[in-house]
Order: sequence, then C-alpha cells, then structure tokens
Amino acid sequence: MAYSLEGVAADGAAACMLYGVRPGDVETRLDALPAAQAAMARVQNFTGAVGTVVLLAGEQGLEAALLGLGDAPAVHGFGAAARALPAGSAWRIQPGAYDLSDAALGFLLGAYRFDRLKTKAPLGIATIAAEQVTRRVAILAEAICGARDLINTPANLLGPAELAAAARAVGERFAAKITSVTGAALTARYPAMGAVGAGSDRAAEAVLLEWHGSAARPDAPFFSLCGKGVCFDTGGYDLKPSAAMLRMKKDMGGAAIMLGVAHAVMALDLPVRLHLRLGCVENSISGHAMRPSDVLQTHAGLTVEVGNTDAEGRLVLCDLLAEAAKDSPDYLLDAATLTGAARVALGPDLPALFCTDDEFADTLLAAGRSAYDPLWRLPLAEGYDSWLDSSVADCNTVAAKPMAGAIIAALFLKRFVPKQIPWAHIDVYAWNDANRPGRPEGGEAQTLRAIVAMIEGCAAGSNRMRVSTG
Repeated sequence: MAYSLEGVAADGAAACMLYGVRPGDVETRLDALPAAQAAMARVQNFTGAVGTVVLLAGEQGLEAALLGLGDAPAVHGFGAAARALPAGSAWRIQPGAYDLSDAALGFLLGAYRFDRLKTKAPLGIATIAAEQVTRRVAILAEAICGARDLINTPANLLGPAELAAAARAVGERFAAKITSVTGAALTARYPAMGAVGAGSDRAAEAVLLEWHGSAARPDAPFFSLCGKGVCFDTGGYDLKPSAAMLRMKKDMGGAAIMLGVAHAVMALDLPVRLHLRLGCVENSISGHAMRPSDVLQTHAGLTVEVGNTDAEGRLVLCDLLAEAAKDSPDYLLDAATLTGAARVALGPDLPALFCTDDEFADTLLAAGRSAYDPLWRLPLAEGYDSWLDSSVADCNTVAAKPMAGAIIAALFLKRFVPKQIPWAHIDVYAWNDANRPGRPEGGEAQTLRAIVAMIEGCAAGSNRMRVSTG
C-alpha cells in the first residue's frame, strides 16, 4: 500500500503565496493586499465561494492567489487548490482562519487521482511547498490515498489474493507479525467466511497483523480492527440487478479503510497495541456457492441460516470479530460497506456508527467532528433482535421484516462480541458519487481520520475511555 504522494513540490522550489479566504473575510484580506492586486480581485467579483480562485501578479509575474473556502472545513476547502491553480506551479499556504495542517492535508487529498490505467499522460497539477507537509500530514495523506487506490482498483486487478498481499506489504513495512490463512485452514478457522468465498475460483484469504508501538507498555491501549474485504459482490444466488453491481468493486472498502488506519497508526508509531484482521473474499456464483437456507457453522460455534446470499459481509465479519474478541482487546472496531439501508437512512457522507459502549461512541463521534470526518450513531435496538430468530439454526443472517436493515445487520454482528468488550461497528459507503473539493469521485476512506484521531487521543491519555464491565 505504498503510495507516492502527488502534490508535493520539490525541496527548495520557489513557491507563490496562497491565501485561503472565507466569504466573511474577503474585504479584510483584500485591504491587506497591494492596491493593484486588490483591484484585480474586486474586478473579478471574488466572494470567497468554495473552489473559486483569483491569481495575483507581482513585479516578477505570478506572485499569489486567493482561494475561496466558503464555509467548508480547510481539509475540504483547500482540496480544490491542486486542480484550480496553474499546473506545475508551487504554493505556500499562508496563515488564516484555518489550521495549516488541515489545509496542507486538504491540498494533498485534492491532488489525488486514479489514472494509472489510462494510456495518456496525466494532466499536471499544482503543488504545495514541501516544508508545509509535516510528517503527520504526509502519513495521513498516504494512508488515505492508498486506501482510495485499493477501492478504485477494478476487481479483475484486485481479488482476494491481491488485497491480502497489500495488507502483508503494509505489515512488512512496519515489522508487524503477519499471519495469512488460506485453503482448508481458512475453512476450519473461519467457516462462515469460507462459505462466502466458496463460490469463487479466487480463493478466500484472511490476514492478521499484530503490532505494538516502540514505546507501548504491556498495558498500553489495545485496539483490534476488523475489515470486510469482499473484492466483488455479485450477491451470490440472490443475484444483484446489474445496476446494483456496477460499484461492487468497492465492497472491500471496509478492509481498505481499516488497513489505512493500521498504516497510519504504525507509521506514527503510536504507543498502542494493535491487531488488524481482514477477510479477503469474493462473493460469486457456482456449483460450490452457498445457497439461501443453507446452515453454516461460525468461528464462535453458533450456527446461522443463510437468509439471503447477498448478506455476505456479516458472515465474513462475524468470524473475524469472534476470533478478535478472544484476545480481550480494550476496543474492538470493524468497518464494512455492509448495508444499503444505512445509506437510505443517512446518505453517502454519514457512515453509521453502532456501539455497545456510550463513552467509546462519544469519543469516536468527537474525533470525527474534530477531524471533519463525521459519523452518526444509530441504535442497537434490542427489540428488533428477535427478528433474527431461525427455526433451524441459532439465528438467521437477515430479518423476515423489510425494515431497519442496518440495525439488523449490526445486531447480527453483536451476537459474536462478548458484552464486556467495547465494540464499534461502522457501516460505510466508501465512495464519492461526484467530484468535490478534496473528495474526488471514486473510492473514499471514510472515518479513517476519525479513527486515527480517536486512537491518538487515547494513546496520549487526553481522552481515556473506560472499559465496560457489564
């Protein structure tokens, strides 16, 4: 998952001044400019609207630019800069009503593009002065853009083996202990996951990374992450309509996001203990594929009836979560592109958070707000749990009632996590439907910044979370 960052100027490159301007600060900024430059901005009716740019000339040519931020956070507002400013130009962001690190990160996220499969040379972009790209900014940008790359890669080029290889490469880069499970060993250890992958000629693979920071004590906070890595989802025998299949290369978005989180945590060398489990599979149709009404074993020993073969992500995660819980982590998190119901409820930009611990949930939500990477909490409504009852197995994978789909999926997963372990499940979209500043159309590492910020805060002791005992 190594990613060469675009948008960073060469060391020592001459850079012009870039001013981020909000609508309410336009006149103050213009009054501080030389009269000729201010007149140029006024004649172009610069209002500070997000993504608008005014180039300002000096005695030696191009000297500065105004970038409208609108009301957007800096990490989004500055995302327009790399494409809106002249190709090949270099810029140094000037202080303003924003955090400079957020601005630099936004600049780099806006410079991202997935064009490696095109035969034409890529168009040039503007760059940011190298000294403004701090270590943390560079790490976050690399982790996010690496996750985006995985999500954007077509399924014929990124199957279970390739996703697993990407995870191993990250583990090797940061000297993590790596375990890969395939074949008969996978079927025995993760039987539900094995059933999901049985219909594909591309074998399922699980990857486990174990790591601890160089300054992590034996009692350091222990985070365990799990990610759904369904590299393509046909829906199985409950086949998706063609329109619903068009973006199913992104069904491994949860795994890409959690791999990106692990990448950032390890690169930052946070003083924590970390486990990462990814279930890398493909949900296809064949004579070996699972069928509706099949009863499957799980890692936890519970039997589950397959109510719908398109509800495969929860089968992958239930095995991973059950195994992860055996290590008694302080905090257990999973991410998955799990349900369309979460999108119906919250739309594409608000991942749904389900959590068994209020303080854990509040900390994640606060981290999301601080990082401008929001989540929205939905309830684990216990009254719906009986909807998962099965007459032939311990539970069904889906409910008989066509309502509360995201909640039902979370309640299914909750059965595989012991009550004493604080657990958070994040149902993500992992995609941008259209180009916006800092958020280009395509794969998106939603909640990555939020989770990293939460782990950083916990590691620093600034927002220690209690561990549930009930």
